[in-house]
Amino acid sequence: MNTLTLRKQASKLVLAIALATGTAMVAGHIVPDEAHAQRKKKKDKKDKEDKAQYSQEWRAAFVPLDEQLKAEGADPRAFTAQIEQVVGLAQSGDERLQTGQMIYNAGIKMGNLATTEADKKTGIETRLRGMEMMLQSGKVPIAATGQYNYIVFQLASVAGQPAKAREYLQNAMNLGYTGDQSKSDLLVAMAQTYFSTNEYPKGLEVLDDAFAAQIAAGETPEERLYEIAFSVAYREDLRPQVYDYAIKRAQMFPTDENWTNAINVVRVLNDYDDQATLDVLRLSRMAGVMNDKQEYLIYVETADARRLPQEVKEVIEQGYASGAVERDDSYLADQLRIATGRIETDRSELPVLAQDARAADASLATVRAAANAFLSYGDYDKAVEFYSKSLNIPGVDTEEALTRLGIAQIGKEDYVSATETFAKVTGARAPLARVWSGYADYKIGGDAAAAGATDDSPSLGELMSASS
Repeated sequence: MNTLTLRKQASKLVLAIALATGTAMVAGHIVPDEAHAQRKKKKDKKDKEDKAQYSQEWRAAFVPLDEQLKAEGADPRAFTAQIEQVVGLAQSGDERLQTGQMIYNAGIKMGNLATTEADKKTGIETRLRGMEMMLQSGKVPIAATGQYNYIVFQLASVAGQPAKAREYLQNAMNLGYTGDQSKSDLLVAMAQTYFSTNEYPKGLEVLDDAFAAQIAAGETPEERLYEIAFSVAYREDLRPQVYDYAIKRAQMFPTDENWTNAINVVRVLNDYDDQATLDVLRLSRMAGVMNDKQEYLIYVETADARRLPQEVKEVIEQGYASGAVERDDSYLADQLRIATGRIETDRSELPVLAQDARAADASLATVRAAANAFLSYGDYDKAVEFYSKSLNIPGVDTEEALTRLGIAQIGKEDYVSATETFAKVTGARAPLARVWSGYADYKIGGDAAAAGATDDSPSLGELMSASS
């Protein structure tokens, strides 16, 4: 009876069918013509070495078992002991490659025969074991190694082994494998291995590293990556990451929707008093994304037509012009009347207010009133002057004064100073200062582009990265 032997190479393993179909990999066998082999006067050294890769002991255990497992209706679970025997005998790379292939195919059969979730999991784990063994054999064709690593990642993910999934996915990425997916898809998959085990900060670090690498390479990260990162941070209430992802998305993709989201997440996640809420709404207005009637109503009520008449008047008229509020709204109509009637008197009092606020012994109340008044009238130079002075007066609300100093500096288009000011804000207003600072960074980039920056000038992404 002829002795069955294995092909000397397994370079034509078939993985063309999608993993989900559980298609078996066909192990190649040949029936050598031993008489013909004996008649050969000469074999090159490589053939002899390849022939030596299969020991007689391993063949004796492997060949009959492989045939039994391929038989119609064979249940691999009945051959566990024999499989382990072959595994123990597989020493060479070729032996381990063929053994791994057999185990992989056995796993497919197990999955097809499974009637319980436990059996299905066993099938997946068996396929995983087989695929790992093939890779560890060192005999997988170089061109297919990336794909094999990716398949191990998929199997490990399904098997609930995230650490192993990460290892093999990283191998696939290092080998440049993407298959029919984008590099971003693989980065998301890597982050997901952490999200699946509730290691959210680590998963977000993966995306952070991806953002940094892509920006450094002069690329723009896909917007959906920011969306994914933001969604995870928001769902898990991770701060300050949730603010940063919303801000960076708005900076990189400056749509009204993205800036609205970046501003509103600060409002939603913080229980701000009226004055802080006013400063949030001021950013919505400056960014041109106030489009909700309720925002206009809150803005007008908080600003107060008697205290900041010019600002209230401008806000109401902006609401009318945008169509966000109706002209027949009685409350707004009344506030517009009050504000309009107050402006002339208010303006006439500004020079005296400024003089009083500049006095060496000016009270905090006077200096703060002057700063707030000039900010509301858009006289940003004086607003900067008086907010700066107020910071040296005992009893000042430092965080409010710093926030509004930064707003005034943005009004002056002194964006660099504004970011430096916002960086000093701590406590409850820190998230508010963060989004204002993000807007200042965005304006820096926007102004550079408008000025016709050369190709050697920092990109918006580089500026954003340097300031974060």
